[in-house]
Amino acid sequence: MSSSIRSFRSPMLDFSAALRSSGPLVVAGVGCFTFAGVSLWRRSLTFPPFASLSVSAAAGIAGKKEAVVTEKAPAALGPYSQAIKANNLVFVSGVLGLIPETGKFVSDDVEAQTEQVLKNMGEILKASGADYSSVVKTTIMLADLKDFKKVNEIYAKYFPSPSPARSTYQVAALPLDAKIEIECIAAL
Repeated sequence: MSSSIRSFRSPMLDFSAALRSSGPLVVAGVGCFTFAGVSLWRRSLTFPPFASLSVSAAAGIAGKKEAVVTEKAPAALGPYSQAIKANNLVFVSGVLGLIPETGKFVSDDVEAQTEQVLKNMGEILKASGADYSSVVKTTIMLADLKDFKKVNEIYAKYFPSPSPARSTYQVAALPLDAKIEIECIAAL
């Protein structure tokens, strides 16, 4: 039986000490592919050798994940947090234009809801140690994309230059029949 895999002799690397440590594992390789503990070295005449550097931080995330909670913004409507802090980032869940004290919409019009959404988001950011200038990405969900211009006029008052990266979508429906929902990611 013929085998298409060639065997190359290479020095053995011992990562056992690194695997037992509590810090992140750093692994580098030159033209090396590893499958289930078996290394296959590839040599090419047309492509230069490549180097790969990978840092595994998954083990450390659980200890650094923290819920952000404030009574100055509406409570979550389901099994999620107002925001999560992890690895020097804040992930703010979708925010609606609800009045925190009553849980009711500030108004039925998109302008008033947008203003309230951004005020609520500001309170969540503040509780996390961030602010509008820390925001790097927003996602806006609109019940009607025709409200895009109205929303932009209000949105522009809250985010200093450079404005965050952003996506805007018209969606089929929003929770509680909201006109707008905004989520964001901020850097700490």
